[in-house]
Formats: sequence, structure tokens, C-alpha cells
Amino acid sequence: MPRYKLTIEYDGAPFVGWQRQDNGPSIQGALEDAVFAFCGEHVAVHGAGRTDTGVHALGQVAHLDLAAEKPVDTVQAAVNFHLKPNPIVVTEAAIAPADFHARFSATARRYRYLILNRRAPPALDRGRVWHVPVPLDAATMAEAARLLIGRHDFNSFRSAACQAASPLKTLDQLDVARDGDLIRIDVGARSFLHNQVRILVGTLQLVGRGQWSKQDVADALAARDRTRAGPTAPPQGLCLMAVRYDLAAAKHADIAVDDDQQEE
Repeated sequence: MPRYKLTIEYDGAPFVGWQRQDNGPSIQGALEDAVFAFCGEHVAVHGAGRTDTGVHALGQVAHLDLAAEKPVDTVQAAVNFHLKPNPIVVTEAAIAPADFHARFSATARRYRYLILNRRAPPALDRGRVWHVPVPLDAATMAEAARLLIGRHDFNSFRSAACQAASPLKTLDQLDVARDGDLIRIDVGARSFLHNQVRILVGTLQLVGRGQWSKQDVADALAARDRTRAGPTAPPQGLCLMAVRYDLAAAKHADIAVDDDQQEE
């Protein structure tokens, strides 16, 4: 039974999130329905990240198994055909090893959050950015962000509904940079807690507004209490950019792969 690895791009706005649910359309459900329309097989499509309602992706990765091997170009083209008119596209398809798992084999995930920082609201980027009309000091946000890099108890920076057994995570990257009116926040880690990136962004924008200091961020982290961190930034500014796989590293990792690799 061949296993296929898919790289997927999607606009999360029309969906309840990655995971198939009863309360609305999901990306996972659309993909599984497209595969059934293509070859008549009911398959499970497993994603690397369980993105939440309204969160986008440029580099989501998923895998699925088919009963018989088909050319990867055929799989990609057929699934894309049956995905129409959903704003979901398979940008790449490949045969994967039998033990590859899109979620549990991943060794790094990278997200980008975009803030449009100007008085005028977005026109072309509507639904892709968080519009913050008051001035933000991106340099001060970047300084505060450096306090959060590393392995910490991120209990203050996860949703109250997060089901992860442990709040310990290692944040490898948290970069803040301004490009004109856009502020880009790039975040990287092996895995994330529920809403972790959006709460980090919501907290850093308080620093950018001048309402919080770097010490306030450090105090929020130390408190290990969700009520001590900033608000959860809206989902539309968040995009899953890439998922990395280093299979040798994954097999010999000191830290077990969590069962909570969900953002957002």
C-alpha cells in the first residue's frame, strides 16, 4: 500500500480548521472527499499541523495511503481537480517511506504572522493580516521576543482549552521585522501548544504599543498563568509556512514527539 506525501496550500477563511468536524467544512474533509472522487477510496489524510479556523497555509504537509500505486503527477492533478472550487491546492506530491508520518515525523514547523500597521485598513490583503491602526515599535517587540526563545513553560501562552499534557516547549525562532507598513513575526519550533503563536503575537503587540515593557513579558512567562499574558491575536494573520523532516533526527530525538502539534 503506497504512502503519498502531499504539500498543500490553502486559504483557511472558509473552513473550521484543518481537522474534519461536524460543525462545518474542513481542509482535511475536503481533501478526503477529493481523493474519494478521484479513486473511490475512503482514506484518512493526516496533516502535520492542525491549523485552527481561519488560519492559512503555504506549506502544510499531509500523508495518505492508497490501495494501488499511481503516478504522483496523476495523484496531484486529480486531487486538485476534485478540490475545486475550494481554495486548497496540492503544490507537490511524492511517494513517502512506509513509516513516514506527516505529523509525528516532523522535526520543525515554521509559522509567519503578518500585522498591517497603518491607519488605513487593508484592501488587497484583507483576510491575510491583522490590521493594527495605532503605531507599533517593531524594534522593541523584537527585543521582547528574544526573552521567549528557548525551552520554557509556556502555560501563560496557551489556550485554556489546550489538551497538551505538558506546557514545556522549545521555541527556536521568534523574529520580528518591519517592512514598510507590514510587521512580520516568524516563529519556529518542533511543535506548538494550542494558540501559542497567536498569544505570543498578541502579547508582543502590547509591547509595540508601549502598553507593556520587556519586564512585563518576562513576568508573564514566569507566572505560568494564561490570564497574565496578552490577548490571542486573530487567526487571519497566521500562516503555516513550512514543515521540516529530518528522519534521522526524529528517530534519535531525546524529546518524545508530542501528541499536541496543533497551531492554531
